[in-house]
Amino acid sequence: MKIVRRSPEPFFYSGGKTGILLIHGFMSNPSELRPMGQYFIDKGYTVYAPLLAGHGKTAEVMAETDWEDWWKTVDDAYDYLNKENLDHIYVAGLSMGGALSLYLASQKQVDGVISMCAPIWIQHWGDMLASFIYHFYPFYKPKNRRKRDPEIEAMMVKMDRTPIKCVASLRKFIRSALRPNLSKVNVPALIIQSRHDETVKPESANYIYNHISSEKKSLSWYEKSCHIITLDKERGKLFQEVEQFIVNNNQNLSKNPNHV
Repeated sequence: MKIVRRSPEPFFYSGGKTGILLIHGFMSNPSELRPMGQYFIDKGYTVYAPLLAGHGKTAEVMAETDWEDWWKTVDDAYDYLNKENLDHIYVAGLSMGGALSLYLASQKQVDGVISMCAPIWIQHWGDMLASFIYHFYPFYKPKNRRKRDPEIEAMMVKMDRTPIKCVASLRKFIRSALRPNLSKVNVPALIIQSRHDETVKPESANYIYNHISSEKKSLSWYEKSCHIITLDKERGKLFQEVEQFIVNNNQNLSKNPNHV
């Protein structure tokens, strides 16, 4: 099966007995995860990348949603994947999707979690003011949006404006839901972070690593990638590292007779 390279729509492929739930980031959509999804589809995995509530459309539509709506999409997607009679389920997410993946791992049974460039702290100082200014300035459109590598731009389907109310909701999610529940994450975890992330402060990865309770956890730094690590020049290395994490963990689980 070949999935459409550039599309904001969700995608699902029923493959083998190991399922991977892929969660996209804030103001984005599954287009940023399609190369990763295709990699695992070609390897025979069952793959599901849902479209978070309010995403993939207009800024006005997204502004009608908040973090609880985005979380409900993830929760529903987990339930959908859980009905596939799989032996193993992993959750992996990029940016806010990584944060939602960690939160899912704190709330539901998964066999492992992969967070990629997940935020604890965001680079833009103005995000701290979002909860105060969205009543007066509901949308923000950068005048000089920084251009990424043309290959990355070609694979993304982007929203033209930022709903500031949603920025405030993302910050609330990190503060009131993610951080207090990180200690409940006790499954094997792979924390991945771009060293020169232009969106998320890289020290977020250290915070996540130090606050989850997983006995088996690793922190992997990528030196040549931007925030959208799933589309950047090191994506081949990234996909292989995630696959090896899953393969090794599945082998360990098969040796554990107490695994449910």
